[in-house]
Amino acid sequence: MRILVISDIHSNSVALEAIREPFDICFCLGDLVDYGPDPAGCLNWVMRNKCEAVRGNHDHGTAHFVAVNGERGFRYLTSVTRPLQWSALDASQRQFLTRLPATRRVDVDGVRYLLVHGTPRDPLDEYLRGDFTEWSRQIRNQDVDVLCVGHSHIQFHRETDGLRILNPGSVGLPRDGDPRAAYAIIEDGKVQLKRVEYDVERAIALNDALNLPDKAKQMYRTCLTTGRIRPNGEDLFEGETVERSA
Repeated sequence: MRILVISDIHSNSVALEAIREPFDICFCLGDLVDYGPDPAGCLNWVMRNKCEAVRGNHDHGTAHFVAVNGERGFRYLTSVTRPLQWSALDASQRQFLTRLPATRRVDVDGVRYLLVHGTPRDPLDEYLRGDFTEWSRQIRNQDVDVLCVGHSHIQFHRETDGLRILNPGSVGLPRDGDPRAAYAIIEDGKVQLKRVEYDVERAIALNDALNLPDKAKQMYRTCLTTGRIRPNGEDLFEGETVERSA
């Protein structure tokens, strides 16, 4: 069984469509929406391919019409792009986001996978990034073989205490300085971390056509061309936690 693992598409259908790997099953680890110009195209791809998907913090906020305020970093970008996400999605697509589980367990060829966006303790919002001691503590009693996570937009694969942790990176908005779309392939028990180039200028043009402030358009261009929020390499995680709905 060949598994495609994707995460953090963020409404960038141009990047998503550039992944042309054959696969038998797809794991989608959340954050299909926000930031980018084509949330409907991304949701249609995930729905059409019957992905084993979980909900990310941005999916939650978009589906539940949670407004965000902010003047800096990704919080600002969320605040100005989310209203456009609402208008671009129809009722069935919003319902799809609403019904995504926060966690999902999948068995494939006798291997037990746990899919979450953030962490097992806080599936929507928590960042651990490279804190593998804490990763180990959280997954020790999960009764799984492989933990698949997203959220940080940083690609990694590591084995700790006999368990494997996989983050495929971000399809639509990498933050590790490599602007190519990131994903992973699992086949015959082996994990391949992969990247693919895509038509970044086409994605930027789609975004430039939207009714957005120039500041937001420039931020998006910087993200897509550099793999960072700022050209100097600074990456602002401020405000990544999205307010929960009532």
